[in-house]
Amino acid sequence: MTAILQSYALDQWFEASSGLVDIPSAIDGRVVARASSTGLDFAAVVAHARDVGGPALRALNFHQRADLLKALATYLNTHKEPLYALAAETGATKRDNLIDIDGGIGTLFAYASRGRRDLPSERFVVEGASEALSKGGSFVGLHVLTPLQGVAVHVNAFNFPCWGMLEKLAPALIAGVPVITKPATATAYVTEAVIRLIVESGILPAGALQFVCGATGDLLDHLTGQDVLSFTGSLGTSEKLRNHPVVSRNAVRFIAERDSLNAAVLGPDAGPGTPEFDLFVKEVVREMTVKAGQKCTAIRRIFVPRELETAVGEALTAQLAAIKLGDPRLEEVRMGPLVSLAQRQDVRAKVAQIAGEAEILCGDPAGGAVIGGDIAAGAFMQPVLLRCAKPREARHAHTTEAFGPVATLMAYDSLNEAVALVAMGEGSLVASVFTYDQAVAEALIFGMASYHGRLLVIDRDCAKESTGHGSPLPYLLHGGPGRAGGGEELGGLRGVFHYMQRTALQGSPGRLSLLTGNWIKGAPAPVAATHPFKLDFDALTVGDTVETGARAVTLDDIEHFAHFSGDTFYAHMDEEAAKANPFFPGRVAHGYLILAFAAGLFVDPAPGPLLANYGLDNLRFLKPVSPGDAIRVRLTVKQKQAARKPEYGEVRWDAEVFNQDDETVARYELLTMSARVAA
Repeated sequence: MTAILQSYALDQWFEASSGLVDIPSAIDGRVVARASSTGLDFAAVVAHARDVGGPALRALNFHQRADLLKALATYLNTHKEPLYALAAETGATKRDNLIDIDGGIGTLFAYASRGRRDLPSERFVVEGASEALSKGGSFVGLHVLTPLQGVAVHVNAFNFPCWGMLEKLAPALIAGVPVITKPATATAYVTEAVIRLIVESGILPAGALQFVCGATGDLLDHLTGQDVLSFTGSLGTSEKLRNHPVVSRNAVRFIAERDSLNAAVLGPDAGPGTPEFDLFVKEVVREMTVKAGQKCTAIRRIFVPRELETAVGEALTAQLAAIKLGDPRLEEVRMGPLVSLAQRQDVRAKVAQIAGEAEILCGDPAGGAVIGGDIAAGAFMQPVLLRCAKPREARHAHTTEAFGPVATLMAYDSLNEAVALVAMGEGSLVASVFTYDQAVAEALIFGMASYHGRLLVIDRDCAKESTGHGSPLPYLLHGGPGRAGGGEELGGLRGVFHYMQRTALQGSPGRLSLLTGNWIKGAPAPVAATHPFKLDFDALTVGDTVETGARAVTLDDIEHFAHFSGDTFYAHMDEEAAKANPFFPGRVAHGYLILAFAAGLFVDPAPGPLLANYGLDNLRFLKPVSPGDAIRVRLTVKQKQAARKPEYGEVRWDAEVFNQDDETVARYELLTMSARVAA
């Protein structure tokens, strides 16, 4: 029986009884599922996210939310095998699934790790250092990021039914914002299967994730300025969403990732016989055929030096002709069908438009051999390579995206012309440059940068480990200017912060320190009755301070440290040369000697809760220390963070070193691990 897909709303499964739309298999056209959202109460869906999901997520800190993501990724990773078979009906081959299914799960793991490593065990983020706003230091300001108290509505494309959903879900959940996700209907049966696994896992709190299978109805009518609308798809749909009256009136945050005629540029140094030439041809072929070219990051425009145009065309034609097209479930097949007959019809129409100003070098848009399939019943289409002889006069080659295995070869006569031709795409998600020449790389990269969200330089040094032109990574920005939508996704914490409000806080250092749990210079710093190094993590209080005695720094100390360490730099050993230096009054102490003496002043030597010093941050040497000066230290608990293991916590200390005139000679943040006795 044909599956009737269900939505997941109000923490229960919902099946529509009317308005069902048939979803055909890409392989043979038979109906594999039917879907509709008719009958869903979208006002209730949004309210449930706001009233149930939002409070539940915001009650957790970043580390707890990261733990949810890790548990979810682990669960999906052990239940993913059935997804592969289901995804084959979309036309996905085994290598396509590695990108979509494994890549999506990998993104969850990546954000779980980033949330644990780079975000505090708090429900807010202090962004940057505090700013002094008054002469006396009693009035300061800083920026904090807090979760939006709304919902994230994710409208996704058909090409990556798993990754596309999970790469948006991960940063939103880390930020503490519930999600309503709506997949493209053409591949919704794969997304529904992933959602069922998530629901079955029982990992996410109630209301954190809802799933709309079918049309969005009046969903957008219920959005406010606390909500985020994130879209991946066509330029036309993007315009409708962005211009929706509620989205516009309520200033709903809008993130779009849409049409993108991405480019690959071959440098003039990379002729036949060079590694870069071979890498270029291989990458273009891969980008044209992975997911049957149905990738927002796929290479659509191929720019090569005019003298290499024939060689590149011949090399591409030979490799594309060897691609085995057919049933994606067969081991020997390299490329499966497009997602549907309707999609193939659209791609063929776009090829015809481009062919009006170009010639087809290889590939028959309407025919060709198919392994284990029927080109009439399935949405199969050969890779099509076109050549545009006059790229400066062309329009469709730069503005019409055939969302399939299609790309256009174009020649350039200079690097400046290559940059200008790439810019005719009016903004793209990604472009790649293949060269081993630094001057070529510099001219192309910095000429093209303002038109792209990501640029990749591939050469013989990085190719082996490169993830390739078309692979967005969780750590780097995914998005692009202009035609590409102007949005930004992923990018590590940048993706998380899309779902948070940046607010400037102003007040006294003491007040802001208490509010944020981050000690600010000028806030109370009471000298602790017990040395803080003798206190376990939970007994420490932000602001606890050690004031040390003074230690004189002698010339013998400086010379001994120089010979012992091997650092005999002239500023420490030669009085005349040191005086000639504009920074020093004469011979001075080593900066690291100051740090060593400072540690000797504040360290408690006996075994205790303090387990280890694991680094320094923001070290600055502010004033030279001369022989005869005396230094002392003020050490203050600046911040406390839970660690990955419950047996200890991370403590950040503000360390300030003064001379005998109370002038600051050095300042830094000391990082330690302290035991948690309760654990």
